[in-house]
Amino acid sequence: MYLHGTSSINALGHLEIGGCDTVELKKEYGTPLYIVDEHLIRQRAREYMDAFKASGLTFQVAYASKAFSVKAMCTLVEQEGLSLDVVSDGELYTAMQAGFPAERIHFHGNNKTPDEIEMALDAKIGCFVVDNFTEIHLLQAMAAEKHQTVKILLRITPGVEAHTHEYISTGQTDSKFGFDIGNGSAFEAIELASKQSHLQLLGVHSHIGSQIFEVEGFHMAVERVAGFAREVKEKLGLTFQVVNLGGGFGIRYVEGDTPLEVSQYVKAITDGVKNHFAGIGEELPEIWVEPGRSLVGEAGTTLYTVGTSKEIPGVRKYVAVDGGMSDNPRPALYESQYEAMLANRANEPAAETVSIAGKACESGDMLIWDLALPKVETGDLLAVACTGAYNYSMASNYNRIRRPAVVFVQDGQSDLVVRRESHEDIVRNDLIPARMNKQTVTS
Repeated sequence: MYLHGTSSINALGHLEIGGCDTVELKKEYGTPLYIVDEHLIRQRAREYMDAFKASGLTFQVAYASKAFSVKAMCTLVEQEGLSLDVVSDGELYTAMQAGFPAERIHFHGNNKTPDEIEMALDAKIGCFVVDNFTEIHLLQAMAAEKHQTVKILLRITPGVEAHTHEYISTGQTDSKFGFDIGNGSAFEAIELASKQSHLQLLGVHSHIGSQIFEVEGFHMAVERVAGFAREVKEKLGLTFQVVNLGGGFGIRYVEGDTPLEVSQYVKAITDGVKNHFAGIGEELPEIWVEPGRSLVGEAGTTLYTVGTSKEIPGVRKYVAVDGGMSDNPRPALYESQYEAMLANRANEPAAETVSIAGKACESGDMLIWDLALPKVETGDLLAVACTGAYNYSMASNYNRIRRPAVVFVQDGQSDLVVRRESHEDIVRNDLIPARMNKQTVTS
């Protein structure tokens, strides 16, 4: 397994993260356990900030909290000077409970409910990313009722299709997100939004996909958005103060993944803006980006305890762990691939090839197929790398399995930031109607 961030093998042959022995973490917190390398997240955040500072452009780096949203993460993001994207009232509430500055919160989503919009208006967040005509009218009406003028970006689809899984490509014409440039709806939306008395149109938002390993897609997106900006300037006399170019910056999950350095992605974007937006307005627009996975993905490791095994001669050997699709549904959803190792026997050579099965009552609950490991024994600890993004945030109580705890580790210290769910948590919202107490069994 590739060792990311502060991960290393200590003198005992155990996987260590943030100076903490994973065997000791298991004893203290149990498994499954999400372990987050705090130093690596802070390092990535600073790489983005430093790269944009070097460009000379005005910018905001906003963490896409859908990747991993807990109060401790919101606090870390605020400390590093980043803004924050939210896509639901739950993510907004989490940020507010963490004390995140509302003026640095951006609210995304293709179907914001009136209750969510009201909550965001009352919080006086910094910006709404508006996704459709219904939202333009709804936001205008609700802002007018509250005597507010709110800042907005319009999400547009530039017709750029990133080379990624079809379920996580979002910049192409056929997408549930945003206003399409090609069919004219983006221009129509700009014209409509600019006339609303309680909406302040800052500019546009574009996102072309996820897990992108090259810069060509970003080059094309910047060129398309700039061409649209030029059309808007010529026909409506409006210029974009802000251009948000989204996220999608890839990470290394397995051998063969070839992400670029943060500075390379940022340079491609900023150079493109300097080249294509020159002359459209008096000044170049402020550039926003939204890294999510690339900030937290490689910083996460999930620790499991090995339970049973099943060998089918001539076919394969299944090794089951005490988690699975309830804490990591991505293999079932996207056929996502991961690397893993035995955290308690990290120096031992591989002796067999096994497939890692989860404990959920689903034949599709498989975490890793064909993984080379030392001879696996019940009680071993399996560490799966790069589970920092879209694992905790997608976790469920399927089979009424409790969600794992989350610990942040740094400089030999571990901090519990999310408690493991209890059995009481599982039934906390369950009710038994009073009428059911009167039911009797009849023959």
